[in-house]
Amino acid sequence: MIRALARVFTRIMERYLPDAFVFAIVLTAIVFAAGMLGEGRSAASMTRFWGDGLWNLLTFAMQMALILLTGFVLATAPPVEKALARLARWTPDMPRAVVVTTLVALLASWLNWGFGLVVGALLAREIARRHEKMHFPLLVASAYSGFLVWHAGLSGSIPLKLATPSADALGRLIPEAIPVSETMFSLPVLIMVLVLAVTLPILNMLMIPASEKDWVNTMANDVMAEIPPETPVTPADKLEHSPWISSVLVLLGAGYLTQYFLDGGGLTLNSINLAFLVLGLALHRTPARYLRAVQQAVGSISGIVLQFPLYAGIMGMMIHSGLAASLSQWFVDISTTETFPLWTFLSAGVVNFFVPSGGGQWAVQAPIVVPAAKALGVPLNQAAMAVALGDAWTNMIQPFWALPLLAVARLGIRQIMGYCTVALLWSGVVYGVGLWLLY
Repeated sequence: MIRALARVFTRIMERYLPDAFVFAIVLTAIVFAAGMLGEGRSAASMTRFWGDGLWNLLTFAMQMALILLTGFVLATAPPVEKALARLARWTPDMPRAVVVTTLVALLASWLNWGFGLVVGALLAREIARRHEKMHFPLLVASAYSGFLVWHAGLSGSIPLKLATPSADALGRLIPEAIPVSETMFSLPVLIMVLVLAVTLPILNMLMIPASEKDWVNTMANDVMAEIPPETPVTPADKLEHSPWISSVLVLLGAGYLTQYFLDGGGLTLNSINLAFLVLGLALHRTPARYLRAVQQAVGSISGIVLQFPLYAGIMGMMIHSGLAASLSQWFVDISTTETFPLWTFLSAGVVNFFVPSGGGQWAVQAPIVVPAAKALGVPLNQAAMAVALGDAWTNMIQPFWALPLLAVARLGIRQIMGYCTVALLWSGVVYGVGLWLLY
C-alpha cells in the first residue's frame, strides 16, 4: 500500500508540479490575488508590500548560501571523503541505505537544521556514487524527511525565542521565559520525535519500488573532480600553497568558537558556517586548494540566491496585507480548549507555505495564538510547539527548504516530492495525534 501510494504521488508530482522557481512565482500570484480579494487591498498596496519585503531575507539567504557552499567544500576534503566512503560501504543495498540516510539526516537536523540538510544530501550522494543499484531520488527524499524534526531540536527558532524573551512586541506577549524543558525537551515532544525516528526509516524503506527497473541512479559511478596538484614557482604561488597561511584563519576561528561555546553559546547558522569554514580550511590545508574547491561548489547556491527574495516578497504580502493573521484567526475561532493545539498545528502548516521561516511565522501567528491560548486556558508551551511542529510539517511539500539539498544532489523537485508527500501524511498523523492525546 505504501509503495503504491508513493508511486501515485510521484506520478502526480512529475506531471503537474512545476520547478521550484515557477512554484514560487505561482505562490506570489496567489497571495497577490488573495490580498486583494480576501483583505480588500488595492493592487498598488500589494505591489508595495511585495517590494518592501523583497530584500528582508538577504542576511538569511547569505547564511544559507554559505552553509551550502562551505558544507560542499568540506565534503571534498580528503578526510571527509574517506569518512563518507566508509559509511557508504556499510550500505550496499537499497533498504539499508534508506534507513541509514534517514537516521543520519534526522539526527543531524535535530542538532541543527542547516547541518542536517547538507549532511543528508552528501551522504545520499556518496551512497549512490558507490553503489549502482540504488534509487537515488528516494535516497534524497529520505534525507529530506529528516528535516521534519528540526523545530523540535536544538536549533528550533520558536522554542529558543521563548527561552530568551526580549523587550520587543513578541517578548511582551510572553514576559516570562519558557524553558526548553517545557518545549523541545518536554516529554510529549520527545515522544513524537522518537516515534518519527523509529517509523520514518521504515516508511521510506516501504516506498522502495518493487522492480529495480524503476530505480534511477543519476549518481552511479559519478566521480568528484579532483583538485590537481600544482607546483608553486613564484613567491606569491608559495604563499597560496602554504598551509601556514590557512592556519592563521584556522587558529583564529577555532579560538573564537572555543570561547563562544565555553561562554554558553549554542549552535546557530553563524557558528555552523564558521565551523565549516575552519574545518574546510584545515582539511584542505592550503588556500589554493580551498579556493579551487569553492569554485567547483559555487554553482550549488544558484537556487538560494534566486528564490530567497521571492519568498521574502511573499512573506511581506502575507504579513502586511493581513492574510497571515486572517488565516490564523480562522483556525483559532473554531477551536476549543481540547482542540486548540491541533487546529493551531494545522494553521501553522498552511501559513508555512507562504511564510517559510520559523521566526517569521512566529511573528505572524504569536499575536493571535498567544492571547487565544490564554483565553482558552491552554498552556503557552503547548501553543508554541503546535506552531513550531506545523512549521516543520509542511516543509515536506514546500520546495523552498529543499533547495540546498537538491543543489547538492543535482535533482529536480519533481523527482523527490512524491515520496515527501507520503512522509507528510504520516508525520501529520504522528504530530496530530501527539498534540491531541499527549497534550
